[in-house]
Amino acid sequence: MSMARLSISTERIRQQIEALAAYIDTSKPGWTRRPFTPWYEQGRLWLKNQMQELGLNVSQDAGSNLIGALPGSEAGLKAIMVGSHTDTVTGGGRFDGIIGVIAGLELARVLKEEGIVLRHPLEIVDFTAEEPSEFGISTIGSRAMVDNLTSEMLLRKDQSGLILRDAIDQAGGAAVEISEQARRAGDIALYLELHIEQGPVLEQTGNLLGVVTGIVGIDRFAVTVEGAPNHAGTTPMGLRADALTGASELVLALEEIASKSYGEPIVGTVGKLFVEPNAANVIPGRVTFELEIRSLSTAIVEQAATELKKRAAHIAARRGIGIRLEPLSRSEPIRVSDTVQNVIREACSAIAPTLDLPSGAGHDANQLARIAPIGMIFVPSVGGRSHCPEEWTAYEQVASGVEAIIQSVLLFDQRWDIQGGEDDGYGTDNCGQGDGASLQGLATGSAASDAGERP
Repeated sequence: MSMARLSISTERIRQQIEALAAYIDTSKPGWTRRPFTPWYEQGRLWLKNQMQELGLNVSQDAGSNLIGALPGSEAGLKAIMVGSHTDTVTGGGRFDGIIGVIAGLELARVLKEEGIVLRHPLEIVDFTAEEPSEFGISTIGSRAMVDNLTSEMLLRKDQSGLILRDAIDQAGGAAVEISEQARRAGDIALYLELHIEQGPVLEQTGNLLGVVTGIVGIDRFAVTVEGAPNHAGTTPMGLRADALTGASELVLALEEIASKSYGEPIVGTVGKLFVEPNAANVIPGRVTFELEIRSLSTAIVEQAATELKKRAAHIAARRGIGIRLEPLSRSEPIRVSDTVQNVIREACSAIAPTLDLPSGAGHDANQLARIAPIGMIFVPSVGGRSHCPEEWTAYEQVASGVEAIIQSVLLFDQRWDIQGGEDDGYGTDNCGQGDGASLQGLATGSAASDAGERP
């Protein structure tokens, strides 16, 4: 099926990315815009103004997600949602998250300029705090939207003592109403997201667009290692209970476990560590750190975590220290349905060379998949770099991704009808195999599609 190309403004996209990326904490390296900070709120105010100028109905939900909405022309259809996030890691870059939100703005502009009214309602969302936060939780806003932000999570504190539920309220949400306002299975027709790949595959294969086939699951743990602080000069090596050397052995054990061969790829990482009392002449008495394990297979993640816990027990007993692993959060792996992939692939292939690939990074889509079909499109990351100041994607490539997301929305709007309810299989237990909706006509334009028959 031929597809009319859209007039996407690369220059406008560049200006908007750079305008939003300018709201940063200059005391930190790179482009740092952490959630629940003044810089984050300033960026959101800019985004809110952009949405309002485009005629969107702008609101914040109980999870403080910023939402711009347009009504659809056909009663009874559920919303197509396009979104991402505007927070960054410390020392991050200009593209991660931002391009997905800017794509939503460009979508609204194209609809306005072309006089297109979608059949479905449209929601453009900036999800709160997608990156790992100071509360030890990632995807806070999308978790809240699907009622996967537990009361225990809401009571977690950051290092300053701020409670998460209070941070959400201060950011414009209403933590007490999260469950009441949460979306349920069938409330959303489809969720789509544009994102940088954050890896080297598209660049190395010469492809400009990626159809995401699945998203890894992530288990995060808080680890506490308790030893005995003592004088570094007077305590013999054999009489020490050194928390840092014990923690170091456990970190290396994670590396060894994640380097084994499994049925699906797996990675394990420790990227945040604190030592007490953190003095050159004192044996460390306490070490705390966070670790994560990622894979497309929940079973493999659980297998690796079980092995790591066994190693921790052995290390603790041998060294005379205490080691405690506490679950922080879990994002289930997602496999994007073939039906969704097919439509996205059709849109992408009409624009630029396209490749199918999984996502090794977690996204808000992991959470939305609990209640709705999801799809994602990737654009290349130069050198595969992300979560660093060197993160870069050429603006022409971003524009191709924006056009692909818009074309995907237009195709889904023509063909996608929610049939849904609680039993449509949106959730992750079946790895997203149930579509919960159907496509009319696919790409064939056949008599069967004209008659309203559905595959």
